Amino acid sequence: MRTWMWNRSRAARLLSAAAAVLMVAGLCAPQAAAAPDTARQHVLGVPLAPGTAGLTPQLGIAYTLAHRAAQAAGVPMYVNSGKRSRAEQARLWRDGIGTYGSPEAARRWVLPPGESTHVTGEAIDVGPRAGAAWLQRNGIRWGLCRTFDNEWWHFELVAVPGTQCPRRLPDASHR
Repeated sequence: MRTWMWNRSRAARLLSAAAAVLMVAGLCAPQAAAAPDTARQHVLGVPLAPGTAGLTPQLGIAYTLAHRAAQAAGVPMYVNSGKRSRAEQARLWRDGIGTYGSPEAARRWVLPPGESTHVTGEAIDVGPRAGAAWLQRNGIRWGLCRTFDNEWWHFELVAVPGTQCPRRLPDASHR
């Protein structure tokens, strides 16, 4: 657990620094204020990919860069689920217990609100399968890694870009 937190923190700092460098270098500029109904989500002037609302800025930027590269490679990729409210996660948790029969069995697939990285905006579920497979092969370029063996769709910012992803956990119950 400690290694994951160190990696997540270090990756976040590096991505924040990279975004600041892009802005200073003039590769992206701060956006003028727009009317709320026409505003597009930006971080340091960089327009973010669809589905990134509520994510940490670092994850939003990392996914946006990966999304752009996937698009350039002709690979479809989108966020199925990103930031979730505590209430939404609580509903998913209750549904999981009903589906799998016990909290212990449900934890393999869903965590309670206080433990889910979706609630904190630190996780994304990616689709379609081809996009998730592409992200699994290429995501380390941005520090994005698949974190659970049993969830081909679940990615988090847990590594320093360009290094190696940490060993995946069998499922969420091992977190």
